[in-house]
Amino acid sequence: MSVRELVVLGTASQVPTRHRNHNGYLLRWDGEGILFDPGEGTQRQMLRAGVAAHDLNRICVTHFHGDHSLGLAGVIQRINLDRVPHEITAHYPRSGQRFFDRLRYATAYRETVALTEAPADSDGVLARTPAYTLEARRLSHPVESYGYRLTEPDAVRMLPDRLAAHGIAGPDVGRLRREGALRGVALEEVSEIRRGQRFAFVMDTRLCEGVHALAEGCDLLVIESTFLDEDVQLAEEHGHLTAGQAATVARDAGVRHLVLTHFSQRYSDPEAFEHQARAAGFTGELTVARDLQRVPVPKRR
Repeated sequence: MSVRELVVLGTASQVPTRHRNHNGYLLRWDGEGILFDPGEGTQRQMLRAGVAAHDLNRICVTHFHGDHSLGLAGVIQRINLDRVPHEITAHYPRSGQRFFDRLRYATAYRETVALTEAPADSDGVLARTPAYTLEARRLSHPVESYGYRLTEPDAVRMLPDRLAAHGIAGPDVGRLRREGALRGVALEEVSEIRRGQRFAFVMDTRLCEGVHALAEGCDLLVIESTFLDEDVQLAEEHGHLTAGQAATVARDAGVRHLVLTHFSQRYSDPEAFEHQARAAGFTGELTVARDLQRVPVPKRR
């Protein structure tokens, strides 16, 4: 059975707290696993969450601040220690190549796994698979940063009542789907488009065009809300979003499920983020992320 869910490994910004590990997020997308922004301690959080190195197919790093990337060294070495049998691809800003190289080869170990490097240096598509297209968009942060968006291809959903009305059943349904027409009946007459699901991951950034483009029409949006609204000036200075800003983006983009994360250690009440997100007018499903939480991708419309 296919599984589409977000496994939250860590939710703290800059420094961990007693209750929040550094960043780390795993997106399970059917048979694949995409690890986003593995901060320090990610390897242990994976163990606690029941995530194995064999579950990983891609690693996506938004930028090379430590809370988003210091876990790379341990994760990469664990991939090799466990001899993961499939290729793993790493995406990150090309401008941070020297940091990726240092983390990949931080200490001595034996390389046993094919780790493909596919960095981003502009907006655009990073990978196309039968299950999804992965693209990157530039964000606004003191160091070069990219957000990621995963889009499932649209598909065709057959409509049983219309098929029955035309007397089409059994193997003829598959033939109609493949050929586009059967006995004078066009595929469009007995089917509808099933919109592919969309997921976006937006970390450290001010409001910018890339944020809105990534969020547009998402079923599940994971987005930083480092600060509360009363500290909007701090957010702007340091290249971050507030809870209200993140929720406004989600509201305007028609997001179905909003996940707020990457919280500053200055705040002790997570409910404040939810209150401000609702005050901004977001009415969809809302999660203020906790470490080791699982968030399912909403069912198709």
